[in-house]
Amino acid sequence: MKLLLPLFHTKGIVMLLIDCPYCQEKRPEVEFQYAGEAHVLRPDGSSPVTDERWAEYLYIRSNIRGTHRERWRHTYGCARFFNAVRDTVSDKIIDTYKAGDLPYSPEES
Repeated sequence: MKLLLPLFHTKGIVMLLIDCPYCQEKRPEVEFQYAGEAHVLRPDGSSPVTDERWAEYLYIRSNIRGTHRERWRHTYGCARFFNAVRDTVSDKIIDTYKAGDLPYSPEES
């Protein structure tokens, strides 16, 4: 009989566990899809937007080393988008919060 290992620990590789703020469960990263940097503001449509400004909105991201706010989607769960605060050096997720909520701030802890 073949023993099946849990999805989040296969062949000695431990996956990142992500806490979905909607499902309120920690689930393995394979259930989620990265959706880019969080809190990127779309140019407001009240005035014409230059090609340079539109290209900046579409392609330019901060790509910082350290604490970074990201958008994720729980693709194989509730299918909702949420935000996460992740340390890009250690790859640890510090916090997750619902889309539209205020981001985590280390000064508040």
